Amino acid sequence: MQVINGLGTGGAERSLAESLPFFAAAGIKLIIACQFKRREGVEEYVRSQSHDVRFLLQGNLPGRVRALRSLIRSERVNLVHTTIFESDLLGRLAAVGCGIPVLTSLVNTPYEPVRLTDPNVSRMRLWGARKIDGWTGRHLTSHFHAITQAVKASAVERLRVPAELITVIERGRDPSRLGVASQERRALARRELGLDDRDKVLVNVGRQEYQKGQRFLLEATAQLVPKHPRLKLVIAGRPGNASTELHRALDQLGIEERVKFLGHREDVPEILAAGDVFVFPSLYEGLCGSLIEAMALGLPIVASDIPAVREVLEENRNALLVSPASPEELAFSITRVLEDHELARRFRQRSVEIFHERFTLDKSAARMIQLYSWMVTGTEVPYPDVQ
Repeated sequence: MQVINGLGTGGAERSLAESLPFFAAAGIKLIIACQFKRREGVEEYVRSQSHDVRFLLQGNLPGRVRALRSLIRSERVNLVHTTIFESDLLGRLAAVGCGIPVLTSLVNTPYEPVRLTDPNVSRMRLWGARKIDGWTGRHLTSHFHAITQAVKASAVERLRVPAELITVIERGRDPSRLGVASQERRALARRELGLDDRDKVLVNVGRQEYQKGQRFLLEATAQLVPKHPRLKLVIAGRPGNASTELHRALDQLGIEERVKFLGHREDVPEILAAGDVFVFPSLYEGLCGSLIEAMALGLPIVASDIPAVREVLEENRNALLVSPASPEELAFSITRVLEDHELARRFRQRSVEIFHERFTLDKSAARMIQLYSWMVTGTEVPYPDVQ
């Protein structure tokens, strides 16, 4: 079986890259088609492992559609798998007339009303994208994969995709890559980051965008500093549309020496190993891969109470959930975790248990293989909710 997929910089791409050996073992050859060459993400890792990566560098959408259609036909591809709006549109159009199914992975909730609170989002452009995405999804897509039930529900409501056309398969991560937490690893990771063993370290992982709510985390940090003089906040993630605002807030709040913006990092597990609490203040999400990795490293979590997050975490068992955009609630809940050592211990233990119960890579890869097989041959029923 030959499948064309895409590759970028986000959590969906990390999950795909780590799943490639499982696909190969199942007799699935993935041709990874990229619209751009990137310095960040997992592209170099995939190429270093001798996987088949092709670049569609034609300057406009029609040119890329022609190039991808030519690739589909010349390689006799059995399935096109797309992720994220630009790739979804490209893959759907390129597959027209080729007689093969198209699978789209839904990894976010981009058309929820909260998007319109983002000053970088144009109401008209978002409306146009939603109309194009919905029409091509309903008419040019065979099936959908959603990473959470919340993402599925959003697609049903906002794009009018029939629920029976969406299979939910959660993301996974490779335990061997992430490793396990230990005091020795924590101490080494802190030294590498210039942190002291006595520091109270908050960790956040996410690109610097309005969606990630990092402005509210900075405000919460400023509230915490008087009571926790050794508090440090570490934020890993590439710069984005919110970077200017974040640095302005940092200056206004007077906490420059408390916060480290690390930019894009390939050593996120080590950064997580250095932390005391993982803080996830996003305003909306499909499911952030860093949440899964934080659980694997046994971190207690304070996160926004939004549908996709509530679906993955267990409130009061491994996480405290707070109202989105609320620095006061963030500060209060972070304080609870920092000061209640027994609570933190229980949360750490349960985080690791949840990861191994639900989010190891072998589980998600097996379910994706089953879905691929069903779409191409019709001989297997995909996991878990397609009739």
